[in-house]
Amino acid sequence: MTITKTAILFTLAAVAEIGGAWLIWQAVREDKAWWWAALGVVALGAYGFIATLQADANFGRVLAAYGGVFIAGSLIWGMIFDKFSPDRWDVIGALIALAGVSVIMFAPRAA
Repeated sequence: MTITKTAILFTLAAVAEIGGAWLIWQAVREDKAWWWAALGVVALGAYGFIATLQADANFGRVLAAYGGVFIAGSLIWGMIFDKFSPDRWDVIGALIALAGVSVIMFAPRAA
């Protein structure tokens, strides 16, 4: 699998999972209509399917790597939708997590 395809799938997964969780948060914590939560559940289900499209057959590896994408993606989501301003420690932590993603997904392994 190419790095580009891996990155696209991780990005789509992040939008589905973070967006789904955000929609549920909005329904529960921000008093939005119930259907916001329903859309969130659908988005979270889509995330589960998107993750299966990664070429690596190891569930644990894919989900562990996605964890780093989730960290960075959550900060970006917060900046866009909630006007959150990450501090330098947030940014440093996200960069460390993304470095971990690269090691987990792209390190050379014996066949």
